[in-house]
This record gives sequence, structure tokens and C-alpha cells, in this order.
Amino acid sequence: MILLAHRGLWTDPGERNTPAAFDAALQLGFGLETDVRDQAGELVISHDVPVTPCLRLRELLARWRQGPPGTRLALNVKADGLKERLRELLSAEETGRCFVFDMSVPETLQYQRQGTRFFTRQSEFEPEPVLYREAAGVWLDMFTSDWARPEALRAHLDAGKEVALVSPELHRRDPLPFWTALRAAGLGAEPGLMLCTDLPREADRFFHE
Repeated sequence: MILLAHRGLWTDPGERNTPAAFDAALQLGFGLETDVRDQAGELVISHDVPVTPCLRLRELLARWRQGPPGTRLALNVKADGLKERLRELLSAEETGRCFVFDMSVPETLQYQRQGTRFFTRQSEFEPEPVLYREAAGVWLDMFTSDWARPEALRAHLDAGKEVALVSPELHRRDPLPFWTALRAAGLGAEPGLMLCTDLPREADRFFHE
């Protein structure tokens, strides 16, 4: 299982999406999940609409490129109209270990047409992922309950899709029951599965030690 550090590796919420949080995650070999918006003509890292100067995406990419080979990067695209600038910043060889997600359906179509690697979405509110055949993977969210069952995850994997799971603590639920179910099903060793988590060190110990 690939672990994605949600907005980096941090202990205080104020550290999220900062250079220090990203560096700390990369130093431990974790992948990254973060948020991309535009600000004054630049792509920047920010979950909300930026009102102060933010870390530029190009600066994050420089850090990511210096991290361990094969480290994954998940970009939550928070605004429309970013696809051309994203394509300019990512080299062709990097797109295999990076993906974009969370765009509107019209925007997702544009990313698909330009050949950018994207994940479709599935949740209890989005039971049928759009553009499933074209997507490289599924971003699977669980807003209100741990509804995703191991057999459903295996069905995606058997269809040739990667799966990125949103760990329950991102929605203020205890992750241990869901993690335990994943481990019991043997999915903790599945290379096509990713877990986006606020607790990457704890998840690493739980699944990999």
C-alpha cells in the first residue's frame, strides 16, 4: 500500500501544506496529497481561496523531484482552468507517478482530452464513478461511514484501476476499524492501493511492520 501524507506530514493543523510538512513526508518516503489553486497568474498550494502569498506549485514540484524515486503525488484541483499550466509544469515521465482529481465533470473531460492522468471519484454520494473507463484510478471517499468493502476495492483493482482511499480520520472518525478490515483482507500489501491519511507514520507501522 502506498501512503499519501494529506497536505504533508504535520502535527499542528497550521503546518499543513507548508514546505516543512512536505519535506518531512518526503524524507520518510511518503507520497503527497495537496491542493492546487491559482493566485496572481501562478499555480499555488492552498486548500481555500488564497488571500496571502502561498507556496508555488513549481516549488513543491522541485522538492518532490528531489525526494525518493517513485514517490507519488496527488493533486486536488480546486479551481477550473488550470490544465494548461499544470501540463507545462509536469514532464511526461513524471505523469506516471502523479495524478489530478476532484475536478468538475466538464473540467475532467478537458484533462482527459489533453492526456493528463486523472482519477475519477466514488463515494456514498457518487456511487457510479464518471469516466471510469478513461480514468487511471478511483479517488474513493467515505464522508459519513466506512462504507467501502474490501471486495469493492478488489473489483476496481481487478479492473486495472488504482484506488486512493480517504482514511476515516480526515472526516473525524477513528481509522482503526477500517484499517483493521483492510489488513485482514490482505489489502495492506496491495501496491495498487493508496491511503490518503493525516497519520502516515501510524499507518506505516500498522500496515508495513
